[in-house]
Amino acid sequence: MTDICWLSEVHKDDTSIVGGKGANLGEMYNAGFPVPNAFIIKAQAFRKFLEDADIQDKIYKMLEFLDVNDTEELDKKTKEVREIIIKANMSESLEVQIIRCYEMLGDQEEMPAQIKEPCFVAVRSSATAEDLEGASFAGQQETFLNMKGNDNVLDAVKKCWASLFNARAVYYRKKNNFKEEDTLIAVVIQKMLNFEKAGVLFTANPLTSNRDEIVAEAVFGLGEGLVQGAIEPDHYVFNKKTGELIEKKIGVKNIAVMRRSDGKTVVTEVHDEFKKKQVVYDHELKKLYEYAVKIENHYGFPQDVEFGFLSGDFFITQSRPITTLDLKKEKLEISEGKLLLTGLAASQGTASGKVILVDTLDDLKKVQQGHVLVTKMTNPDMVVAMQKATAIVTNEGGVTCHAAIVSRELGIPCVVGTRFATKILKEDMEITVDGSEGKVYKGLLIQGQTKEQKPISQSKPAAPNLTKMFQVPNQTQNQKGPMVKVNCDLPEVAERAAATGADGVGLVRIEFMIAESGIHPAEYIRTKQQDRYSQMLANGLEKIARAFKNKPVWVRTSDIRTDEYKSLKGAQQEPKETNPMIGWHGIRRGIDDTEILKAEFKAIKILHDKGYKNIGIMIPFVIRAEEIQKAKEICRSVGLEPKKDVEFGVMVETPASCMIIEDLCREGIDFISFGTNDLTQLVLGIDRDNERIAHLYDEMHPGVLRLLDMVITVCKMFGVKTSICGQAGSRPEMAKFLKKKGISSISANIDAVQKIREAINN
Repeated sequence: MTDICWLSEVHKDDTSIVGGKGANLGEMYNAGFPVPNAFIIKAQAFRKFLEDADIQDKIYKMLEFLDVNDTEELDKKTKEVREIIIKANMSESLEVQIIRCYEMLGDQEEMPAQIKEPCFVAVRSSATAEDLEGASFAGQQETFLNMKGNDNVLDAVKKCWASLFNARAVYYRKKNNFKEEDTLIAVVIQKMLNFEKAGVLFTANPLTSNRDEIVAEAVFGLGEGLVQGAIEPDHYVFNKKTGELIEKKIGVKNIAVMRRSDGKTVVTEVHDEFKKKQVVYDHELKKLYEYAVKIENHYGFPQDVEFGFLSGDFFITQSRPITTLDLKKEKLEISEGKLLLTGLAASQGTASGKVILVDTLDDLKKVQQGHVLVTKMTNPDMVVAMQKATAIVTNEGGVTCHAAIVSRELGIPCVVGTRFATKILKEDMEITVDGSEGKVYKGLLIQGQTKEQKPISQSKPAAPNLTKMFQVPNQTQNQKGPMVKVNCDLPEVAERAAATGADGVGLVRIEFMIAESGIHPAEYIRTKQQDRYSQMLANGLEKIARAFKNKPVWVRTSDIRTDEYKSLKGAQQEPKETNPMIGWHGIRRGIDDTEILKAEFKAIKILHDKGYKNIGIMIPFVIRAEEIQKAKEICRSVGLEPKKDVEFGVMVETPASCMIIEDLCREGIDFISFGTNDLTQLVLGIDRDNERIAHLYDEMHPGVLRLLDMVITVCKMFGVKTSICGQAGSRPEMAKFLKKKGISSISANIDAVQKIREAINN
């Protein structure tokens, strides 16, 4: 069943196959945590569904030029896209696979066969870009609970696929420059347990960023009431080091969300004797604490965990990284003012603005930049408007509700659980929201602000900006350890990459700019448009070089396999190779197709002549010193002298380049950068794209580490700088290893820069 896998086959590095949620569930399941079993429809099955139904091009063209700031148009177009997906037919082969696995999941029920019925399942979306460290975003895709029966499950799968194109998800991707075609979605179908009590567990305090505290919130019944903010939960805080319960607040739980025997989810009133009763017993609190410590120790990073209790047994239904820690917000002084409301401090910061009351989704149109959004409780459909708001205030919810989570993601102040916000606060009233203390004041009270001034936020820029969480100070030359650089391939994300405080760009893959141009490099040459190719690259690279002024930017020349980028104009004329991965690409093609390499060098010459002296050239897939000689000759032919006009280096991504590293250094290079994706694959003989053996792929394999150590040692002897730009550079354990070996710099993914900086400085 190539389109489906079980949790037992999945680990945390399988995000591209099963999405973030699926990868985390599989990781926990295989680590022995109490996770209800599930099977996963892979992300590639969704792409195949779009292709088989012949709707892929249609929906992407509908969204290509969409103005996401036009709320009505955004809602209209995304709704049309979802309808196209839901109406399209799923292949019979995939339907059969899903139904068979669903039946197998039910067969695990311990009951006589003659009375066995289809089991209840949760059908959960799992996008390939979610639940990553630094990139988690709450509530973008749909989950369908208590599904039962073949038809209902199949319908829920298509609705999950369609939810990839919710207005809020499309808005988020557009604003963060994620290409629609690059984002896929898997679907997790997990056995649904009818919990007696449920909640959310943070292994670090999400409000204060205190990593020595564990925070839990819980309600009776299912956890949906907690996440939606409809119930005031119990609130527990533990000392992580000692396990001591240092804070306990018992909420007034007027209602509970329960599942009836027919599968329908209903809201019921809680009996008076239980409304103020502690949800999680003391002995169960101990279990919460113990699992919190185990889960964080397993991942090595604070986690946001959903849990439930059934018949005294503890279960975990989801875990994802907490992405909002260490958001440093300056606490501002507030002048004297009338206190209007007190609630829970859900997201730090202080902001002033005019109140906009949101009762229905139609009211979202009223929210503009600088407004304070006030509502009973937010939901995922409000995310677009929330990004415009300067602060959020709600009647309901705890620190784990939707409003709190999203506000922390956005970096805006939020106060939840005020109970009376929508009654006390009036439309257009000027207020100040203190998200650090959980208080709302009358008037614009931030010190130094006058009534005549426009409402301002001290926690959020005027335009939606989800990258504040990545901002860290620049590393100084006096700081111990290697510099931390960033991988940056798209000009549109250069400012976001620079906001990480990275010490430069360790890898620019120009293939992404080529893909955006729509034309294959060979086609530019065939049609005598070398200059157009050079200028296209120069235009994009200039934006990156400008964002990283006075910092090194290392640009890798093209490394396109012959089976890649088939949608580009001219790609149809590429030769057919039996194994393109180790075929005609990198510098070996650059030397054969001299005009392509020359045009790429010319793009850097254009920028050099404009005064950009911070760009370096990096040659991929080197196996011989002679390749460096020939590349230098081509570089000189456009008027650039390697090692004088530009830094000149090579990718070390083949075993051969490791073995002849002394020859490469003697040939004359300024730097090397490890491409651990290919190096690991070639050293281990592992096709990392082969799902059957992908679990054997490991950059920390002793064979790989010995080669890295050897290369760094030789480069030090020759005064050649060393770096890493492969995926392994975003792994803390690899960063710590490379620091010990004396590597010059580490280039990480945008969302991993701060994590890597912390790893090498601890």
